Amino acid sequence: MGGEGDADTVVRIGGLRKEYRGRAAVDGLDLDVRRGEMFALLGPHGAGKTTSVEILEGTDRATRAGPRTR
Repeated sequence: MGGEGDADTVVRIGGLRKEYRGRAAVDGLDLDVRRGEMFALLGPHGAGKTTSVEILEGTDRATRAGPRTR
């Protein structure tokens, strides 16, 4: 992930984890998106893509996560 003082970073999250009934749906996601970048979450069904986006948009809560920037 980029430096802590990076003014171009608009989304930063480290170590994102979401559990349902003790089972990890997302485990250790690190994401650093800079202004003007496009990104995509790719993976098979059940990989945690929707859960990750819902946490980033604030409609779900992480079980554990590091720093977050908006």
